[in-house]
Amino acid sequence: MTDAKCTVTIAGLGTFLPGKPVENKQLAEIFNINKDWIEVFIGSKRRYFAVDLVTQETTHTLAEICAHAAKEAIQNSGYSIQDIEFIVMATGTPDFLMPATVNLVAEKLGINLVPTYQLQSGCSGAVQCLDVAQQFLLSGSYKVGLVIGGDICSRFADFNRDFNNMPSGELVNYVLFGDGAGAAVLTSEENKTGFTIEYVLNQLTGLDKEPGQILNWFAVPPAGDTKLPQAVKEDYKAIEKAVPVLAKEILESLMDAVEWELHDIDFILPPQLSGNMSKRIVEFMDIPVEKAVHCVTETGNVANALPFIQLQNLESIMHQGQRAFCITVESSKWIKGGLALSRV
Repeated sequence: MTDAKCTVTIAGLGTFLPGKPVENKQLAEIFNINKDWIEVFIGSKRRYFAVDLVTQETTHTLAEICAHAAKEAIQNSGYSIQDIEFIVMATGTPDFLMPATVNLVAEKLGINLVPTYQLQSGCSGAVQCLDVAQQFLLSGSYKVGLVIGGDICSRFADFNRDFNNMPSGELVNYVLFGDGAGAAVLTSEENKTGFTIEYVLNQLTGLDKEPGQILNWFAVPPAGDTKLPQAVKEDYKAIEKAVPVLAKEILESLMDAVEWELHDIDFILPPQLSGNMSKRIVEFMDIPVEKAVHCVTETGNVANALPFIQLQNLESIMHQGQRAFCITVESSKWIKGGLALSRV
């Protein structure tokens, strides 16, 4: 647990979803697929895209949506842009390989002369960023930092494909994911309201295991190939089997670390793969449905932004003295992520 003499508080949160919500009916019409299949198999109602699905023109960059989320987080924290002493960002879908998107976000915020870090990660990235930022703040070297998580998953989608003949294992990625960003301002200063970080779990568990998801990034086709391979490969069956088990292990690890019993925990933020999958995870973990805080049904799977959106949802219902766990699983190489939080 965090040393009682020095604690880190999430003082402000911000999120941003680009464009207008795309409902299942609209998505089904554009992709010429069955609306009922989306609702039954995925269970999400809507998602947001940083691209116009009709014209296929980009409407937002990752740097832009992350800057929007960051500005809101800073405003909600009571701090100013000038107070930010470092930035840590997580994404699996950067605008460029170089310059790092975190530095483009800093440019849009007007931040300079501070350390910046960008983690290449998926659904565990938000927890990884919070872990890094917490360590910086606990070291005493900094007092206020900015953490960002965002993804534009649609940049890897080819909307000119023949969706009628696309395998369901590939088609699922077009309806599962969305675009979005989230951010948080963390501080080690005393007497700040928000969420106190009691413990962070960040653990790779993928030794000798095949990746559950692969996201390719190619400048040119690999040697000997005439075309680029599939951008996103996902073993949905492996994910469906493994994630509930890993989520329950994370829950148990968090309880052991902070010495809380299940009845001591007021809210749990479970992994948000899809609407249906999140419900199954909650059932497998055997936690009361009313304790679960979701968002994916209304946002789509926005990867690194998901925990920030869940935390923002939690903010309006969690009272001082209450406790919560946030649980994330990254299926790319099976990474466990978790937060133990208390409201102050």
